Amino acid sequence: MKHLQAHMITNPTRALALSFHGATGTGKNHVSKIIAEGLFREGMRSKYVHFISANKDFTHADMVPLYKEKLRELVESSVKECELSFFIFDEIDKMPPGVIDALTPYLDFHEHLTGTDYRKAIFLFLSNTAGKDIFDHTLKHWNFRESIKLKEMEQIIRKATVNTNSSGMYLSDVIIKHLITAYVPFLPLERKHVEGCIKDYLVTKNYYKRDSVPEGIVQKIISELNFFPESWNRYLITGCKRVPDKTDYIMFDG
Repeated sequence: MKHLQAHMITNPTRALALSFHGATGTGKNHVSKIIAEGLFREGMRSKYVHFISANKDFTHADMVPLYKEKLRELVESSVKECELSFFIFDEIDKMPPGVIDALTPYLDFHEHLTGTDYRKAIFLFLSNTAGKDIFDHTLKHWNFRESIKLKEMEQIIRKATVNTNSSGMYLSDVIIKHLITAYVPFLPLERKHVEGCIKDYLVTKNYYKRDSVPEGIVQKIISELNFFPESWNRYLITGCKRVPDKTDYIMFDG
């Protein structure tokens, strides 16, 4: 939030680039949607919000030059029309290495490139890279979760990101030139977080009002989910991804 607020209310020296890291189901896409809805009246449907899926849009490793050119065209045409254009790159760990380097000039300290100012644009990179490293570090400090500092997590994430040769950011100029504003860790979800996911879904689907969700229903849904490690069942294996499925299953049971 601090990075977003500073970017919005000051004259930024360069584009905002946030790299979200964590295992599946920990909220990376959910937070991206919240940011889009906060910035644009039409949220994810705005023509200035661009959701790029590596699994869909960058599937062939032998087409990197073409992908880079298409990416440049997308960024340049969008920012020329709206300087606050918002780009979300989902599953960037599955993008062919090299493609993301097309963004380097737009993320660097340039007042303008060929007459266009890119400094107010926002880039989000969503990745599962470092998910295991984040989990291992969280597990070591499970009883002091709230005291984990961003600085220590950033070091863990950056090292894993730049050294994972299957990642779209492997040896990337975006990383090497320190063009990421912040690496944001999404820690594994504990039971209390999953309970919040369940309550939100029950309210969103109009099963209950906000203050009338029965605790028994929440616990019944919780019992359908798998937690780990097996010895103490603290973290949800799939994050909140399976909450809608299991909630609907329980609510329509019988």
